[in-house]
Amino acid sequence: MRIRELNVMRGPNYWSIKRHKLIVMVLDLEDMEQKPTNKIGGFLDRLKLLLPGMYDHRCSVGAPGGFFQRVEEGTWMGHVIEHIALEIQSLAGMEVGFGRTRSYGEDGVYHVVFDYIEEKVGIYAAKSALCIAEALIEGRDYNLAEDIQEMRELRESERLGPSTASIIDEAIARGIPWIRLNKYSLCQLGYGRNQRRVQATVTSQTSNIGVEIAGDKEDTKFILSQAEIPVPKGEIIRTEAGLKDAVQYLKYPLVIKPIDGNHGRGVTTDIRNWDQAIAGFEAAKRISNSVVVEQYITGEDYRILLINYKLVAAAKRLPAQVMGDGKSTIQQLIDATNADPRRGYGHEKVLTYITVDDISKKLLSLKNYTLDTVLSKDEIMVLKDTANLSTGGTSVDVTDIMHPSIIFMAERISRLVGLDICGIDFMTTDISRPISEVGGAVIEVNAGPGFRMHLAPAEGLPRNVAAPVIDMLYPPGSPSRIPIVAVSGTNGKTTTTRLLAHMAKMMGFTVGYTTTDGIYIQNHLMMQGDCSGPGSAEFVLKDPTVNYAVFETARGGILRAGLGFKNCNIAIVTNVAADHLGLKGIHTLEQLAKVKAVVVEALLPDGYAILNADDDLVYAMREKAPCKIALFSMDETNPRIQNHMKSGGLSAIYENGYLTICKGEWKMRVSKAVNVPLTYGGKAHFMIQNVLPTILAGHIQGFELDDIRSSLETFIPSPAQTPGRLNLFNFKNFDVLLDYAHNPAGLTALKKFIEKMDGAPKIGIIAGIGDRRQEDNEGIGRVACEMFDEIIIRQDKHLRGKTDQEIIEMISHGIKHHDPDKKVTVIPSEREAISFAIENAKPGSLIVICSDVVPDALAQVQKYKEEEADMLYKFSTSDIPNK
Repeated sequence: MRIRELNVMRGPNYWSIKRHKLIVMVLDLEDMEQKPTNKIGGFLDRLKLLLPGMYDHRCSVGAPGGFFQRVEEGTWMGHVIEHIALEIQSLAGMEVGFGRTRSYGEDGVYHVVFDYIEEKVGIYAAKSALCIAEALIEGRDYNLAEDIQEMRELRESERLGPSTASIIDEAIARGIPWIRLNKYSLCQLGYGRNQRRVQATVTSQTSNIGVEIAGDKEDTKFILSQAEIPVPKGEIIRTEAGLKDAVQYLKYPLVIKPIDGNHGRGVTTDIRNWDQAIAGFEAAKRISNSVVVEQYITGEDYRILLINYKLVAAAKRLPAQVMGDGKSTIQQLIDATNADPRRGYGHEKVLTYITVDDISKKLLSLKNYTLDTVLSKDEIMVLKDTANLSTGGTSVDVTDIMHPSIIFMAERISRLVGLDICGIDFMTTDISRPISEVGGAVIEVNAGPGFRMHLAPAEGLPRNVAAPVIDMLYPPGSPSRIPIVAVSGTNGKTTTTRLLAHMAKMMGFTVGYTTTDGIYIQNHLMMQGDCSGPGSAEFVLKDPTVNYAVFETARGGILRAGLGFKNCNIAIVTNVAADHLGLKGIHTLEQLAKVKAVVVEALLPDGYAILNADDDLVYAMREKAPCKIALFSMDETNPRIQNHMKSGGLSAIYENGYLTICKGEWKMRVSKAVNVPLTYGGKAHFMIQNVLPTILAGHIQGFELDDIRSSLETFIPSPAQTPGRLNLFNFKNFDVLLDYAHNPAGLTALKKFIEKMDGAPKIGIIAGIGDRRQEDNEGIGRVACEMFDEIIIRQDKHLRGKTDQEIIEMISHGIKHHDPDKKVTVIPSEREAISFAIENAKPGSLIVICSDVVPDALAQVQKYKEEEADMLYKFSTSDIPNK
């Protein structure tokens, strides 16, 4: 068995609209296609022994043990690998349950699809599941524990921390989209101009000065003491001599910590002699050159959390510790504590495992204890010198018992330091009583405080502290999204995308749009090439200047990674025709339509699906659309359109030469097609078809009819506005038309247009495509034979798996089958083919170039045009007007 291909879905996709995180494996079973599980001796017994938890997999049987029943009856190895990949992720602490195994369309090859939580873990699980299955087939031992631990470590290195994750979860719950911007905790909430950023619990609104003050413990103490906030006395030192002076001044007990440390790193508490002071000084110096020596304040350790300068939660923090029972060793007590189901590796659960490190050993040695020491009953052994949850500490929620004077003090501190998200470490003997009675001191003020202790305390009420963060970033009524229009279909996507972007720009929007030519922000080309995939969409949505997005959304990107956005406001599907069939497991038009329909199913409930009523497969997409429907048709007598109009629906039609929007049966004529340059005087019917959904989208967006009309009439087909889409060049004695038509359906539409054009003979430069089926390439040859008087066969720049000779033969076969006497010239180089056609053009001829590398072909034709102009229209001073 072998994995042919491994794709990671990150958005709505062909396999699921709601489950965005899927691994899609193309698995070739090879010889195992002939060996279902019931033909492999002992396989089920070995599977049960290695992975007993798979008993809970219900499978299609719908009951516990259902999957084992399927294995016993006989199922194929792709199905087994799917379930193993799910089970091992669950064993590693990531509960997943969705999976599918479906035929790829080739004998013995399958799509194996399953959930993941962390991408790298999902990829690892796919490969591991294959190895496990092979070991079970062969009866070999397998070190499953090693894989589980590796996946846990991958998860911890890749996952968002609990604080950031809680903010993201709250954003998702409110329908706010998000994008992870790096492999750490930097995330974007919202899209385009409405974005905000968070990194852990620091936001794009957090004061940099506030963070600087909180990071400098000396400045913090000075500001607080000036405001009569109780803080421990302390000194900043850098040398052992300075330490000696500080000890003499402050007296024991002391705390020593790095001046700019965090998460408790390098902090030593309750120092009571010189040896401890030296050890604490050295530990702090490893973190920071400057070290703080402070009075050790006795009492309980509290963390107070303020968001938007208001108290939201408080927790008492307890360092990792165990309590004796008079018979168990310290190690046994640690093991028993770690057996608590609430504890786990890293951040996977509410609490973290207690580990024995150098600090633990030091604290044990201070009491002359070892891990084998038996603690007396109820004796507490503290194992860490800080109360951080990440080192095994626990927390108790005390929000509701805080004294009002302490709340007032904390809210003052957040404003004094200038932190919108602020964590205050406070020591006191009783937080329910005023400081004036029980004493206490502010130990530290923290920027980016952790939320974990408040989200899931060991005792007390959990607090949704992420909610006030979102309230602060997006007050009621603040938008987080920008309008997104997704354009899908086989032909016409690029032109429709460009026309709609032009319309939005004329309405004053800053538009980001993606096409097969590149990514554009307003009028600036940001990236060149085929940019119709999810990565390009994300590029636009990350741009802080954009407030309107139009995305050409191609089949390839959807199958490779899903959509680059979670939802859109408008989805346009132009048509579905035979193209790219036989690729990525898509073999039928119905399957291709399902791919194109992903944009429709990803619409927001108040959005619009704009569908071609003249195309059966596109029209059928309305059945799964979770939103409103608008239809367009080139035939106003189409029964689908008429029924839609009678029911009060929104539509666009081509009637009596007009491009018309219909609200119910009321008609609003936008413009005559003859006045729209894109339609070449109404002769390019396929361009009219591209205009109809665009005017619908503009109307839905609230654009006035006059503005829509103006947009249509100022959108000129040209290398600048529509590169490679009906670009006509008028030479002195002949014309050249350059177009992207690259499949039989596209060529057929182009054929109808050039039939109405003057020019004879009509010479076509065409090419086949290496990753298309033989019938597709032969179809290109057949349609070209009907279109042109003469044909030049060239070859695409990218052969995509076939030789140039194979592709040329397929095209030639299609031509000869239709007209064996057609004049055909083979010139594999596109550049040479274009040069040959132009340099040998007959007067009055029309040369039609069907190009796949549009920029190169355009540049070549434009160079010929410039050279002709230089020869024919030389300028002299006598040509100066009014001279």
